[in-house]
Amino acid sequence: MDRVMKLASERAVVIFSLSSCCMCHTVARLFCDLGVNALVHELDQDPKGKEMERALLKMLGKGPSVPVVFIGGKLVGGTNRVMSMHLSGELVPMLRNAGALWL
Repeated sequence: MDRVMKLASERAVVIFSLSSCCMCHTVARLFCDLGVNALVHELDQDPKGKEMERALLKMLGKGPSVPVVFIGGKLVGGTNRVMSMHLSGELVPMLRNAGALWL
């Protein structure tokens, strides 16, 4: 859990992902299209990835365990939460507040 929180605070937007996950790619692409330079941490490329995946699942309280998005060091959630925020207009202001967007 400590490693997850340390990584989550390294940039304004951090996405925990698996390289083979299509929804992870979709969420990362959304942030890219918005002009956000997110840090994407591929859990399957990390020797402690399984341990971090279990910690993320525990934080979320339900599956799936990826993608998991942190904005401004705070847990936002997975695909459903990110897409809901985007469609409701809440995502961009949150990204601005975190310093991930300038405009």
